[in-house]
Amino acid sequence: MLPLRQFACSWSCLLNSRAPCVKTLVHGDQRRLFNTSNSRMTIMPAWVIDRYGSNDVLRFTKNAGFPIINYPNEVVVQVHAAGLNPIDVSMRGGYGAATMAMKRDPLNINQSGSEFPLILGRDMSGVIMECGLDVAPAYFKEGDEVSKKPKCLSHIEAAAVPYVAATAWSALVNTGGLNKDNCAKKRILILGGSGGVGTFSIQMLKAWGAHVTVTCSQNAERLVRGLGVDHVVDYTAGPVEVPLRALEKFDLVLDNVGGDTESWALGLLKPWCGAKYVTLVTPFLRNTDRLGIADGMLQTGVTVASKALKHLSKGVHYRWGMFAPNGLALDDISEMVDAGKIRAVVEEEFTFSQVPQAMLKIEKGHARGKTVVKISSGEDSSE
Repeated sequence: MLPLRQFACSWSCLLNSRAPCVKTLVHGDQRRLFNTSNSRMTIMPAWVIDRYGSNDVLRFTKNAGFPIINYPNEVVVQVHAAGLNPIDVSMRGGYGAATMAMKRDPLNINQSGSEFPLILGRDMSGVIMECGLDVAPAYFKEGDEVSKKPKCLSHIEAAAVPYVAATAWSALVNTGGLNKDNCAKKRILILGGSGGVGTFSIQMLKAWGAHVTVTCSQNAERLVRGLGVDHVVDYTAGPVEVPLRALEKFDLVLDNVGGDTESWALGLLKPWCGAKYVTLVTPFLRNTDRLGIADGMLQTGVTVASKALKHLSKGVHYRWGMFAPNGLALDDISEMVDAGKIRAVVEEEFTFSQVPQAMLKIEKGHARGKTVVKISSGEDSSE
């Protein structure tokens, strides 16, 4: 899933590994080489940024360019709701700009700043408007609710799932080695359990039979207990590592917090048992922003390798986790949602005209699930 345009009434998004990224209609009289739609939309309302910075760089426009289908395996989605994530706030400020520029323009042909006006965004729920010629009708067709939206969820609820689900799956399954067949009775610690990734991870792990401990503030305890958590440690009551050290050691630690947690969290793992520490707070994009793609990736490799070797000598595994697109995982997750094993955790809902307020809410932190923007297909102004 590689969402491209979120804060717009219609946008494009990579839905699945079997149907790459979603773009859309051509402008003016250009011919449609990769799709069969007769639609002639060329502009749409959107929230854009013209430079990187704080929340005041957000600008509403009625004249954002409609995306163009460039490849025959792309689809166009009309967004009904969009989920917000902390990375959206970071990218508003320029986080990952060098890496994204390399992806957009690998030959460095365009001038710096050519990405503007830029529409931010990660995940969404909507309806397919148009399909490229190579998109299999058996999997995606016009009118489908996507990303293969669970039948039991509204668009608002569904928009809260894809990014955090793919991130949790990548960290726990791909990096942590957990799955529905080996998770029973394993002891898992989630540092920062009340946010989007934390609340999703809790539910997936409990569905697979794990024993889950989380850290969160006291006022989030009721939320995480309601999701099935076995033990809660209040990080506001004092140094959180103190009560954690008194507990039985863990098979895996998922770190959503970062900071100084690395200095003590690996000591909570069972030594010489294959136990893993997986952190989602990494310097990968900051390295490439600061040093460039080649040197940044080299620095990243050196950093993670040195830390992994250091902790391997103590009998535990050190790993970095991060979001990774995975359409097959989303299919499995959709089934778990429809089976009642996972529910969307939506903390607050905003209208399309309130995107700046929604971004500020995310920027303040201390999330209790996800923040979602409702995007009405008929809305054509920010008023």
